[in-house]
Amino acid sequence: MNHHSRFGVHSTLRGRVPQLLAGASATFAMLVGIAGVGAGTATADTVIDTIPVGADPSDVAMTPNGSRAYVTNISGDSVSVIDTGTNMVVDTVTVGDFPLGVAITPNGSRAYVANFLDDSVSVIDTGTNTVVDTVTVGDGPDGVAISPFGTRAYVANSNDGSVSVIDTGTNSVVDTVAVGNVPVGVAISPFGTRAYVTNISGDSVSVIDTGTNTVVDTVTVGDGPDGVAISRFGTRAYVTNFSEDSVSVIDTGTNSVVDTIPVGDGPRGVAISPFGTRVYVANSLGDSVSVIDTGTNSVVDTIPVGDGPDGVAISPFGTRAYVVNTGGSTVSVIAIDRCVGSLCIDIGSFAGGGSTGSGGTGSLAGAGSLAGGGSAGSAGS
Repeated sequence: MNHHSRFGVHSTLRGRVPQLLAGASATFAMLVGIAGVGAGTATADTVIDTIPVGADPSDVAMTPNGSRAYVTNISGDSVSVIDTGTNMVVDTVTVGDFPLGVAITPNGSRAYVANFLDDSVSVIDTGTNTVVDTVTVGDGPDGVAISPFGTRAYVANSNDGSVSVIDTGTNSVVDTVAVGNVPVGVAISPFGTRAYVTNISGDSVSVIDTGTNTVVDTVTVGDGPDGVAISRFGTRAYVTNFSEDSVSVIDTGTNSVVDTIPVGDGPRGVAISPFGTRVYVANSLGDSVSVIDTGTNSVVDTIPVGDGPDGVAISPFGTRAYVVNTGGSTVSVIAIDRCVGSLCIDIGSFAGGGSTGSGGTGSLAGAGSLAGGGSAGSAGS
């Protein structure tokens, strides 16, 4: 099935209508110490591998140490576990019916998977890759995000206009928050005080105060908002507008749109690089990824990937982007440009995203690990 026709099925089932170096100096210094930096010319982002996964993959999230990527397979009712050192599937976990969103806890011990047709969330123990719990949520769960301290999971229920709040200690729903029309994506700010929820049929983003679990603001964005990612320091939220082929940039201090960026055809998943210099947008109808420079809020590169890209996640050290191709049942692995201006980082053994040198990656993961694949979580400035 090509991505246009399978998008129609996917869309119907989901209920969908079609500055930094100063802030990141400590992280940059750590990378210099472990890797080495020198002057050089930036290299272009390039697809270096294509990984077959399950049937009709939707979303992807990475463990905090970057050693594994978890991919939800819609038609396979499963999650493919990728070893990022070898870029091979090393395990397949059976979950609920029509899994969509996935997010991983900050300590990497659990993966939370939203099962759209089951109205449930499967909880995977990442040590054993087995489902250890199933949580009943609202109608048509789609996107999922984990709070920075790992105590709460926020699940967007697209069919009943709500967000279920799960206590991850007991794996029980402790609150339900009414949001906009057909919520699909969710991301949580780095300090955990706000959750941003995209309402794809409402052309808006609901802002939830996580202390009270109430909506404190509603931001009007473009047509068909889908994915959302928040920058590492929480100053900006990037929202993909599927039906408008654009990205809305929200100033989280004022909760107002400060820029709109044209991207490719049918943007969905979005993730931000650890240094916050780039935003990666999966264009599901254009079979490409748009790369946005956050300094200028302009597209600086377009990368061809597989058929119908959806979810996207970036490795903790920012060396790789993993892009889920729904129509092709594959994951494209992009090697990311290692240069910031004229400085280039020689990642060496870290380039594979393996577990070596994983200490401290929690702080590097930034919005990527907090957003859950909307992703990512799936994903700052």
